[in-house]
Amino acid sequence: MTEKIKEITRGVVHPWHCDSFGHMNVRWYGHFFDDGAYHVWSVYWGSHQRMESEFGVHTVTARAATSFLAELVAGDLIIVDCALTRLGGKSCTFLERMRHADTGRIHATYELTEVFFDPKTRKAAPMPAPIREALAPMLATPAELEG
Repeated sequence: MTEKIKEITRGVVHPWHCDSFGHMNVRWYGHFFDDGAYHVWSVYWGSHQRMESEFGVHTVTARAATSFLAELVAGDLIIVDCALTRLGGKSCTFLERMRHADTGRIHATYELTEVFFDPKTRKAAPMPAPIREALAPMLATPAELEG
């Protein structure tokens, strides 16, 4: 894992996460990815509270897309890591990956687009320059994601 790819959460697949087919149900992938998403800003830049107090903005999720690659079953240990994959003018995209803790195999991915948002105007806002400057060197290349 490169310094651009950050671990954002860990978990265990419990029997109650599994459906009638014996594998983790779709709803729980969302649960683990969303829990990880709460940590994205703290590991890449700073909290939403800091963002709002310094720049009057925070981010909101505009898009989230999950790809299911391999089943997980009760007892599997998972690690969710994350990489910044795109920087736009008002948004950025992160790729979360759910890996098996023992094998490293990627079981699912979650592409998350975050939009900078002004809570006073209730509209998208430009990404503050200091945040862009901090994020730019963290942008992961496709080659870095393959490792």
